[in-house]
Amino acid sequence: MGFVDELKWRGMLQDIMPGTEELLNKGMVKGYIGFDPTADSLGVGNLVQIMNLLHLQKAGHKPIALIGGATGMVGDPSGKNEERNLLNEEVLNHNIACQKKQLEKFLNFGEGENAAELVNNYDWFKNFTFLDFIRDVGKHITVNYMMAKDSVQNRLENGMSFTEFTYQLVQGYDFYYLWKNHGVMLQLGGSDQWGNIVTGTELIRRKDGGEAYALTTKLIRKADGTKFGKTASGNIWLDPARTSPYKFYQFWLNSSDEDAANYIRIFTLKSKEEIEAIEEAHKTEPHLRKLQKALADDITIRVHSEEDLKKAIGASEILFGNSTTDALKSLSEQDILDVFEGVPTFAFSRALLDGGADVLTLLSEAAKVFPSKGEARRSLQENAVSINKAKVTLESKVTSHDLLNGKYLIAQKGKKNYYLLVAE
Repeated sequence: MGFVDELKWRGMLQDIMPGTEELLNKGMVKGYIGFDPTADSLGVGNLVQIMNLLHLQKAGHKPIALIGGATGMVGDPSGKNEERNLLNEEVLNHNIACQKKQLEKFLNFGEGENAAELVNNYDWFKNFTFLDFIRDVGKHITVNYMMAKDSVQNRLENGMSFTEFTYQLVQGYDFYYLWKNHGVMLQLGGSDQWGNIVTGTELIRRKDGGEAYALTTKLIRKADGTKFGKTASGNIWLDPARTSPYKFYQFWLNSSDEDAANYIRIFTLKSKEEIEAIEEAHKTEPHLRKLQKALADDITIRVHSEEDLKKAIGASEILFGNSTTDALKSLSEQDILDVFEGVPTFAFSRALLDGGADVLTLLSEAAKVFPSKGEARRSLQENAVSINKAKVTLESKVTSHDLLNGKYLIAQKGKKNYYLLVAE
């Protein structure tokens, strides 16, 4: 299947310049996508474009990832309500190195004619003077042309700096430079980038009489209208230090049926037949969430690892399955905080555990899990209380050896009521 047809059946294709598909059918094409280096990790929103490059490479073409070391110092107005913070060279270089490692998990940067490449537009902008730029680039694109772009029109009311206004010229020159010096014929991106991409094709045409092409993918919208890639606690990142594998797994697992059917086409490499079979199985037993699990398993392994997936599933089962004390002990401190995020949290004195604390005092007076000793006693007598997934009685003692990561206890009333106890 050709690259364009692949994007079509996966529901990814938005805009395509006339002649693009014919170009792709003639032979190997070099195509690039720009990535914003303003963070030391890519987010799940970037995954759409990573998959775009991956499908391009699988179809026999050469993907080029452009990290915007120069444009990261300027700012892209597309889809934004305010100007971004500008970064210095040291921070940008760190971010670029981190993002490259993440891209290498998806794209083949090894040997071969269509091996992926990474380029940094700072390399060709660092010695490009302002006077040279306005003479060699600025004179080819009119202000009227630039003003007509949606990314500019949407910001005019509240004001827009000259820096961000000229962004489309900078991005346009990226395309021109890669076309001129690397034989890049195609730029890809999200549909919000269409105006900037077309500026590049226009610059190539006006400056050198050349031809270049453009293709964009649809912007993802969740079925409930909220922004894709964000949760109540913020962005979902690819870096486990920013978003733990457990939280990453849960993000996909908690997708609605409608969203999961969309995501599994975009973010996995499963075939049409495989996906349709999973969807049929899901319809038969929707309570088992087979669609969401297939999606979450696949993308967690590819972004993190199979071992991280096993840990994420194990952590999930702590809340929703019949897990054990050993399963709790295997969690890192971050895992504990992620799994029990939002549950009632109580601090208590670590000194209470010296020599062993009786459960009744711990849960009713020190940590206030129960409002009174009487209620705590009744629940303990009914065998309805657990500490670290082990049932406790009135005679049970808790010591510092029971602390998870030397700091936490997990108390449980009944099956569903959890409490995080923190020794201080």
